Amino acid sequence: MPSYDVKVTVLKKVKTGEILNEYGASTVEAECPVVKEGVDYVSKGGKMPEGFCGWAWADIQRDIAVLAFGGDFPWIKKKGTMISCCTDGLRPVIFKLERL
Repeated sequence: MPSYDVKVTVLKKVKTGEILNEYGASTVEAECPVVKEGVDYVSKGGKMPEGFCGWAWADIQRDIAVLAFGGDFPWIKKKGTMISCCTDGLRPVIFKLERL
């Protein structure tokens, strides 16, 4: 079965404001310190790209696997694409995934 590389683009780092203030420890930064908006990573062979956040990877790897093996998501307009996110409730990050 053929396997495709998948480009992962950091679309948006979400600031939760009041939620972070109420529930986050004083040491928690207001947004994810690991990735930067606009930066691209490439998953080759379904593997986590170097320098990528392991916690975010755990959340989005199933969507990457679907794209890597040629699948699509019927609720997404463009075939070979998915919008996925890290589930950090205090500092979520939204990613665009694209089959290459």
